[in-house]
Amino acid sequence: MAQPYLDTAVPAGVEPGEHARLLHRVHEAVLSGRRPPARLRPVIADSWERMRRRRVDPERGNPSAVLRHEELQRHRSASPLAELLPMLREALMAVADDASHFMVVADEESRVLWRDGPVRMRRLADGMGAVEGSQWSEEAAGTNALGTALAVDRPMQVYSAEHYVRGLHQVTCACAPVHDPRSGRVLGAVGVSGPARTVHPATLALVSAVARHGESQLRGRHHAHLERLRAVAAPMLAGMQENAVVTDTDGWTATAARMDPPRRVLLPRGLEGGAAWLPGLGECGIEPLPGGWLIRPGGGEAAPPTEVVLDLSDGAAPQVTVGGLSGRWTHRLTLRHTELLVLLSRSAEGCSAARLAADLFGDSERLVTVRAEMSRLRRHLGGVVESRPYRFNEGLRISVRMPECAADLLPASTAPGIRRLRAAAERAAAGDRPPR
Repeated sequence: MAQPYLDTAVPAGVEPGEHARLLHRVHEAVLSGRRPPARLRPVIADSWERMRRRRVDPERGNPSAVLRHEELQRHRSASPLAELLPMLREALMAVADDASHFMVVADEESRVLWRDGPVRMRRLADGMGAVEGSQWSEEAAGTNALGTALAVDRPMQVYSAEHYVRGLHQVTCACAPVHDPRSGRVLGAVGVSGPARTVHPATLALVSAVARHGESQLRGRHHAHLERLRAVAAPMLAGMQENAVVTDTDGWTATAARMDPPRRVLLPRGLEGGAAWLPGLGECGIEPLPGGWLIRPGGGEAAPPTEVVLDLSDGAAPQVTVGGLSGRWTHRLTLRHTELLVLLSRSAEGCSAARLAADLFGDSERLVTVRAEMSRLRRHLGGVVESRPYRFNEGLRISVRMPECAADLLPASTAPGIRRLRAAAERAAAGDRPPR
């Protein structure tokens, strides 16, 4: 008989206490090498596999030292989430007070920067080690909502014995990452935790909404910055007789003169001004502005790229580097674009839209979604990917840098094709057979 499949933190219609007891039996069976009475949610099962491969102690984790006060203050000052703290406190503390939870705000390294809640809940947090300055990555604390949400870059609720470390089985936690709307970079995470008996399915939706609201506030501030750039650049552009575009430091266009402005210009790292070749614009003169750049396209043609390096060594921050006679460009990738490039790198003959749809979604009919994503990817990486079928251009040297641990191959991805590659890499690491 097939095992029951635990698809949600607490399945609909199931009493939480009964579900917690089932999870405890699953936890004990998995750690003792026996067949568990039920299968975990895939995102939890994948996390447990990472814990096993990293030799995380299921009794206590691998806790690291708590930041000293001076270090904590430095990280707080550097965090972009500091400006969102009043809103986060107002939104999450209402939940904490009503539902017997405590709130946490962490940075992108899973360090707890701020914590608040009723006195009795702060005592619970102290007992768990969830103090300000503590480290809650998966490596330090095992599978948990904060560390796992940042590892897979999606909102997570972890209930009772879904936690890998036994000392956390008495709690339920919900966390959601917060992203920089300019770059897509993860800035940290927000969440709430409380006793396991207080688990509620709406908690994750609320925490996710608070995280999205925080991103919306950051987006509004970014738009205000672009407006200021437009005001600064307006007198300068008014007298120009040549093409020009003004961007912020991340390449987002504020305004342009005598040309159709791109939505975003891919800028090289460490840009200091002077002359540079930019994708989509060719040879350009670049001058610094307060909070941005004035870019004057010169119309020069660039040599085609000759090398593509897909770097997956950091599962949370995959990136692609394109190199050629015109220089080297490194671009931070979205998860979807990373999945597409990985799948294309495994197929020298190319992939049809239907094949990519099956590998991404398990549904070969989702052609419109695949074609839209491929169109966006090709705009970002001109001269790298061709269509009909989708493939890397001939003559390019393609290399893929894999993570040291096979379980860390795009841990956020649930695409069937990526899961197969991950499983094959794990078998290869175990000496069974090489991945295909």
